[in-house]
Amino acid sequence: MKVRTFLIILLLCIAALGFGCGTRSEMVRASPSDNIAAADTDPLMQKAQSLIEKSPDLPIGYTQLAALFAKRARETGDFDLNSKAETAVGRALELDPADITARKLQASLSLTFHRFSKGLELGTKLQKDFPNDPFVYGVLTDANAELGNYDQAVEAAQKMVDLKPSTASYARVAHLRSLYGDHNGAVEMFKTAARAADPLDKEAQSWCLVQLGDELWKGGNYADAEKVYDEALDNLPNFYLALAGKGRVRAAQGDLAGAEKYLSDVQLRVPNPDAILLLAQVYKLLGNDLKANEQVKLFEAIEEKLSVIGDQKALALFRADNDLKLPEALAIAEQEYILRKDIYTADVYAWCLFKNGRVEEAKKVIDEALRLKTRDARIMYHAGMIDKALGNNKSSRDHLTAAIKLNPAFDLIQASKARMALDGPAKSE
Repeated sequence: MKVRTFLIILLLCIAALGFGCGTRSEMVRASPSDNIAAADTDPLMQKAQSLIEKSPDLPIGYTQLAALFAKRARETGDFDLNSKAETAVGRALELDPADITARKLQASLSLTFHRFSKGLELGTKLQKDFPNDPFVYGVLTDANAELGNYDQAVEAAQKMVDLKPSTASYARVAHLRSLYGDHNGAVEMFKTAARAADPLDKEAQSWCLVQLGDELWKGGNYADAEKVYDEALDNLPNFYLALAGKGRVRAAQGDLAGAEKYLSDVQLRVPNPDAILLLAQVYKLLGNDLKANEQVKLFEAIEEKLSVIGDQKALALFRADNDLKLPEALAIAEQEYILRKDIYTADVYAWCLFKNGRVEEAKKVIDEALRLKTRDARIMYHAGMIDKALGNNKSSRDHLTAAIKLNPAFDLIQASKARMALDGPAKSE
């Protein structure tokens, strides 16, 4: 599971219009005197601010400013910039609730905040007003996929491609192919999305390349994944998602020193929870428990401070993996599962049930996580461990073997436990 799925396909949805992501901050009212882009030296930012000053009662300056903040956030990983984007969108909607650009931004921000039900609601309203706008179907694809409404997601993605074959629509098709277990198809479509990206939009192109690298990594193709991450970095130097990918493949290949370097570089730019946890594992394997514990504390501080209902799977998974505060982990996962029925939420919920001794219930939920036949080693590992506890030895061996064969280093610690489970004694059938 990707912690913080906040960007898996949303960024391409937003890139189609030049819009971006948001933050968890509550929207506050802005006025021209708030000087949202104060002291910014970016000429485009200054131009948008000038528009606001010249026409304070029109939404266009605010929507342009929001798009610029969001683009910068995507490039740098500075998620706080999106609070400024949200403020600007809020002001635009106050000025004109019917403004189409502001409404699209609002829908995108809802998805960014993991308010998927709200995003679906806003997307559905947009669809009624603009039934042939491909952007709208991107919103519907993303919202439905995150909520586990996969048939509806496929339908929306197909409509989007029919209306406008583009980087944004290709990326969604690629993501859905991956979910449905078509790894080769996903790889080809991510390549198509990257090729179709505007060469002047370095961020969008690099984002596509990172998604391609992630898909290759999921399939255990570490060498090719690293090449793609390198291409993304050549295109957009110091792109934090590509640095994190480099760290992940170096760790998977046993180059712990190299992994430490790249993951530390990520931390210099943005406190990315995925990178933080992986760096903790790297330090653990290097025998540096002090630094490993520092990373763990940092991760927990970020998650406990910033995560909200509907966006807490990472914390629940971490606690279940490490047998920490298991009742609390289960409570978090259960609340997440009530809100979302996607396969990754089901996977974490099943794992937390298992770790709390509720194995029969865990089996039912992990079967939901497997329903699309997604090629995800972590889900396979969880299924194998649950089956092992139930004495379903053949199924357990099949799942665990498949997980290790697919991605031998899907998790630096849990992959070792999968191997131990395969080697250990099994209950009789």
